[in-house]
Amino acid sequence: MQKKLNEMAYDEEGVVVKIDEDLKQKIAGVGIRAGKKIKMITREPLKGPVVVMVDEAKTSLGLSVANKIIMEV
Repeated sequence: MQKKLNEMAYDEEGVVVKIDEDLKQKIAGVGIRAGKKIKMITREPLKGPVVVMVDEAKTSLGLSVANKIIMEV
């Protein structure tokens, strides 16, 4: 089942299947790219950032960024 990264539940894991073109270069530096496994750690309420685990490292993404990443969960 596919969903946006910001729609994932706590502790849910998935694989990145699509990233908006305008975002690929920006997030490649934190290791997020197609085929990469990501685990949702926390989501802040009221349009706050999401914290995800990528390659054993936690990283924070803004809601607008997480909304442009499609996951297979």
